[in-house]
Amino acid sequence: MDNTLSPLLHDTLSELPGVRHGFFTRQGGVSGGIYAGLNTGLGSRDEQAHVMENRERIRRYMGGTALLTVHQHHSATSIRTRTAWDPRIAPRADAIVTRTPGLTLVAQAADCGPILFADAKAGVVGAAHAGWKGALYGVLESTVDAMEQDGADRARIVAVLGPSISGRAYEVGPEFIARFVNAAPTNTTYFNPSEKTGHAFFDLPRYTLDRLARLGLKTGHIDRCTYGEPELFFSYRRATHQGEADYGRLASAIMLT
Repeated sequence: MDNTLSPLLHDTLSELPGVRHGFFTRQGGVSGGIYAGLNTGLGSRDEQAHVMENRERIRRYMGGTALLTVHQHHSATSIRTRTAWDPRIAPRADAIVTRTPGLTLVAQAADCGPILFADAKAGVVGAAHAGWKGALYGVLESTVDAMEQDGADRARIVAVLGPSISGRAYEVGPEFIARFVNAAPTNTTYFNPSEKTGHAFFDLPRYTLDRLARLGLKTGHIDRCTYGEPELFFSYRRATHQGEADYGRLASAIMLT
């Protein structure tokens, strides 16, 4: 185990036998500059050797045989796997499910919501990346469906949302609001007006947690804002506001032991 890493943990997952997890912060890695710390994004413009070392540190911390990420593209696509793949040619998806011990599943994010899933009795885990598109269009439901195909029971599934951008930092425009309200008029409850006409602050974490609860899952939340804690978290929106050319990616990991 790499003692230089200090991921955030949630009791709901920590209590499950045979399951290891961690919501990793940016602390403990080898990257520098705007990526300083534990950047795991192969799609970033960070030095690839640094990214691979950061990923290896997480794999060692978790104690698994391989660390798996997908080519995330804000979809509702989930995949099931029994084996590892070359991270440089990862499949396109936004969630991974497995029942194979030792495979460390990772959801990467930098404001979007990383969700870790587990049914300890069935021996099935999952990791999903849910920005607003994924959450709205069904990546959470897709992940649960994939877990059930591997033998999980949604009545036993625990789902924990990791650090993501909070409702007080996520200002959106009228087209964004209309998209959600057109999908379901009750979605107005997730928006609070801002000082800018026609704009509002969107509570992505609450929206995500409510959708998870409607699936019948036991839920948890690492209630930390990626935008508001630059010493701990990478944030796409913060990097954009500060005029930075790129941003690091955080890793949230889960594994069957």
